[in-house]
Amino acid sequence: MVQNRQNGRARLRSGAPPVMPIDASLATRLTDDFLRVSRRRFEVRLGRIEYCVGRLSDEQIWTRRHDIENAVGNLVLHLCGNITQWIVGGVGGAPVSRDRDAEFARRDPLPVSELIARLQAAVHDADAVLAGLSPEDLIQPRHIQGYDVTVQQAVYHVVEHLAEHTGQIIWATKGLTGEDLRFFAHLDDEDGSGVPDP
Repeated sequence: MVQNRQNGRARLRSGAPPVMPIDASLATRLTDDFLRVSRRRFEVRLGRIEYCVGRLSDEQIWTRRHDIENAVGNLVLHLCGNITQWIVGGVGGAPVSRDRDAEFARRDPLPVSELIARLQAAVHDADAVLAGLSPEDLIQPRHIQGYDVTVQQAVYHVVEHLAEHTGQIIWATKGLTGEDLRFFAHLDDEDGSGVPDP
């Protein structure tokens, strides 16, 4: 007990996060839940982006009101780069070559089918990596894009990043089409039987 306290204090002084003993079955359940929810977030966000892009013309996908604003097409390319660098490469260990600046700089339109195929491939590859992770994997250190993170932190970053840019794509689509995309139509159910947004 005294040794555990001393080890804990030493870890705090070193800046390392404290390690708490945890039951192996609980660790597995927590990992399974974290990864299940993360993979579902990828699936839902991909579906919403596909829906939005499908409602836009090629011109609208690459439209920007100001030069500092990102077109929907640039955001999709940026998500492909981020997901691939952080999950497929950073977590999964696959060799990845990324030109982040080019994701935002592109002005020449890509066909919608190619744009969506790239995002689908990135999400598919990332999902395969997430499907193979264990509780021990989640606490492993990684150095990604100049950041020292754990695998769990990397996954959390990408889920959050994907959500942020999906929101921007939804906002842009509403502005370009003037349509209500009805992603939350289930909230209109008076009996409350709709499925909550995952």
